[in-house]
Amino acid sequence: MKHLYETVAENILAHIEQGVYRSGERLPGIRRLSQQLNVSVSTALEAYRLLEDQGRIQARARSGYYVSTVHRLAITEPDMSDPSAIPSRVTGQSLTRQILLAAKDPYQINLGSSVPSPAFLPTRVLQQATQKVVRLFEKRCFDTDELLGNQELRRQIAKRMVELNCAVNPDDIVITHGARDAVRLALMAICKPGDVIAIESPTFYGLLQVIESCGMEALEIPTHPREGVSLEALQMAIEQWPIKACLLISNYNNPLGSSMSDERKKTLVALLEKNGIPLVEDDVYGDLGFGLRRPSVAKAWSQQGEVLYCSSFAKTLSPGLRVGWLVPGRHMKKVENLKYMLHQATPTLNQLIVAHLLEQGGYDRYLRHVRQEYAQSVTRMVKAVSLFFPAGTKVTQPEGGFALWVELPESVDAMELHRCASLEGIIIAPGPLFSATQKKYGNFIRLSCAVPWNDRLERALKKLGDMAGDLMEG
Repeated sequence: MKHLYETVAENILAHIEQGVYRSGERLPGIRRLSQQLNVSVSTALEAYRLLEDQGRIQARARSGYYVSTVHRLAITEPDMSDPSAIPSRVTGQSLTRQILLAAKDPYQINLGSSVPSPAFLPTRVLQQATQKVVRLFEKRCFDTDELLGNQELRRQIAKRMVELNCAVNPDDIVITHGARDAVRLALMAICKPGDVIAIESPTFYGLLQVIESCGMEALEIPTHPREGVSLEALQMAIEQWPIKACLLISNYNNPLGSSMSDERKKTLVALLEKNGIPLVEDDVYGDLGFGLRRPSVAKAWSQQGEVLYCSSFAKTLSPGLRVGWLVPGRHMKKVENLKYMLHQATPTLNQLIVAHLLEQGGYDRYLRHVRQEYAQSVTRMVKAVSLFFPAGTKVTQPEGGFALWVELPESVDAMELHRCASLEGIIIAPGPLFSATQKKYGNFIRLSCAVPWNDRLERALKKLGDMAGDLMEG
């Protein structure tokens, strides 16, 4: 028997789907809703809570309920991946450099890069912050700073980490040349050449390049496009192979967009700590979620200091600033020594700019705006793929970040599609780049949604879909 609050929820949902209440729009208050539908306040509240649990509406503190900006379309997503269960050396990453070079061409439509278009970045805010910082700090902007990084920047980051339930102080943080540098320092501190690193599959080719540069081997673990890495498969891999570290993107994985739940993150950390395996957590997309609640981090459940947390401002403020950070836990001394030997201090001016934006609230104001832009861009791109690409195409629907993982029909060769598309001025990232040996994901591509939507982009997506259809028929 259906409860009254479920009937009320269906009524509200029908109004949302009919466009009476639009994405991001405020819904009637609890008392007003109860009066409109002639139900009790508690029934109205239960209806809203049901819709909130389903992700269709969002509650805002002291403001009310709003229509969610994240809504899954009736589109099939790719299944959990099925990579090789054997560790391997990372090879063939030279192709990624070719794609990145092509993506720099301003006449190309760049759907292949994981770097946001300048249109999504707070360029004017950065210009103003730079001018103010130079006036305030003068010569200090061009002097070297502390080895671990600027003290004020580390203090601001520590405050944000505490909000994520991580007991971190400024002296626990190392400022790095971006997140990739943080990951490299972390791996070098806990592993040696030849060691086996467990990774998600597919995973960001930049992380594969780090593993390759460190002379380590990658063991790809099956990963679900929404739930993240398979903990069951990881457990089996630990029992079978001498895994020395685990490297994961915990929130809005690139390219899948998967994000592990709190419970799964907690279970992951417990599993790794039980087996004495450090976790290198890359959380570079964590601030770009479309919901009201910033997702948690695995480090929050670490009891032994074996989670080395990495992040940066490259995907939010500016890729050119190259400001990232690492919280190495109990491996701090090793990381500090490595930083001294490899490149010492991080550019002072860039650190001061970021610290200023964090302290003055400019960073959070920008995030509130850009999250909605990315949510809209992802929705548009998913709709375009479903409309223009061949029948049987599957696509992820991430709830954060700006990457789409597209599974084309099996007869479509992603590498050939990349070649054909590049001749038409369209850059995509073919699926094989996201596996250790480039022997997987031959019919997958990654598309970046961090591109301004316009008629030219829409035509390019239609052209890309037509080319995929031609390859399927050929």
